[in-house]
Amino acid sequence: MGSVKFQARLLALALLLLGVGSILYQVFVQNVPLSQDEKDPVWVIDAQVGFSARPNKPVKVRMFVPPLSSGFTTLNESFISNNYGVNVNEEKGNRQVTWSSRRADGRQFLYYRLMLTHRYAKNPDVEPGPQFRQAPNVEGPERLAAEALLEPIRQHSADVETFISETIKRVNELENDNAQLLLGSDVSARNRARVVDLLLGLSHIPVEPVHTLRLAESQEQEPELWLRSYNGREWLYYNPVNGQQGLPEDRLVWWRGWEPLMKVDGGKSADMVFSVHRNEMSALQLAQTLRLKDASSFIDFSLYELPLPAQQLYRTLIMIPIGVILVLLMRSLVGMETLGTFTPVLIALAFRETQVIYGVMLFVFITALGLSLRSYLEHLKLQLLPRLSVVLTFVVMVMALMSLLGYKLGIGSGLSVGLFPMVVLTMVIERTSIVWEERGGSQSLKVGLGTLFVAVLSHLLMVWQPLTYFVFTFPGILLCVAAFMVMMGHYRGYRLTELVRFRAMVDGDKH
Repeated sequence: MGSVKFQARLLALALLLLGVGSILYQVFVQNVPLSQDEKDPVWVIDAQVGFSARPNKPVKVRMFVPPLSSGFTTLNESFISNNYGVNVNEEKGNRQVTWSSRRADGRQFLYYRLMLTHRYAKNPDVEPGPQFRQAPNVEGPERLAAEALLEPIRQHSADVETFISETIKRVNELENDNAQLLLGSDVSARNRARVVDLLLGLSHIPVEPVHTLRLAESQEQEPELWLRSYNGREWLYYNPVNGQQGLPEDRLVWWRGWEPLMKVDGGKSADMVFSVHRNEMSALQLAQTLRLKDASSFIDFSLYELPLPAQQLYRTLIMIPIGVILVLLMRSLVGMETLGTFTPVLIALAFRETQVIYGVMLFVFITALGLSLRSYLEHLKLQLLPRLSVVLTFVVMVMALMSLLGYKLGIGSGLSVGLFPMVVLTMVIERTSIVWEERGGSQSLKVGLGTLFVAVLSHLLMVWQPLTYFVFTFPGILLCVAAFMVMMGHYRGYRLTELVRFRAMVDGDKH
């Protein structure tokens, strides 16, 4: 016996670990939302290109756009223009869109829109970069100033990472004469980055400029310049103005290199305006959107991948074990008697069609009539099979009559009684009558009310939307439920109703 209990506990533990493990995998690896109400920020980035076209001249506008593997999930990308051809290609490691037109007149506007979110995004593959470069040719006073700046930098750095940080710090000391000479009168972020690049080049350390956009609600925004260097394992990002290391999570890399963001051939007075807006979208809706676009989301490995009719069916079926475990608790721990183990769950399924109030009324009414008919058939000494057949026929006739009455009275729930499981009602009537004969009318009433009470509780639990979503989305929870059922299989303790009854006995003995 001890060995059997140990095996049961081992099985329960294995089921529990598998169930919990599958849920944790979905939450932390697949980024599955725990609640259907969970929302994620969706960033909408609009870039407006404006320019004046030269009369009767062909126009070509080239603009860098973000890479698709940028650490975000792209929901939509749109290129909006009027009478322009659009082409997207790779250019020196960047994505570039080209708008072209044979001729255009007057002020022209082109639009680029990008919708993205953090959820379901995969970390982009790290493309290795150079770790050594030839020193640039610098002569004259610039060479002397650069060497004067590099000497303390070498003394105060221990590796490439600290060398870059120290270089940025020295270049931004604007009171330093050597830094002033290299910067000249231009102290912009771009020129500071250029000087940092020069000093690092003289030390054979390659760096690359990257231009980023901040994901924050704004009407107008300018790309922010950062520098990055490859250390053999990953790219390290640095702000060339304040020396901040590590690219913040709210930064989107737009393009890299020293080339300008936009070039316009056949136009003049070009400008660009960025605007960023934040919206919110349900995480489940995000996953469904990605699925429609054949993009990767948790739906690829879940019941959401099934056709919609099959999903609706399994949303009902997958909740049956939840109703069963409630029946198990009510019978084994509370001590409430029901007509069989699964009868309350089957009745609860019928309540999905008739609703609870109408379902209870139908259950009581048809069961009472059925018991009366069964009692009369018992008086006729009919055998079990014919008796059940007559009761089943009677149940069908009553349901058809109630559907007709419901239609005449304009009661929609009356029509759905036709879906009420006839066999279940027939068996309930038969079992109730057997209990009546064997244990008396009061006990039969008690068991019938217990069955109805547990059926109502099961129905409310099985249609509770947050629980339905959780079980359908994380079916591994059923393994945890099965583990609990296995452990309850060896429960031999007192039930709550027995404790109340025995307490009354103990109190009687005290008196």
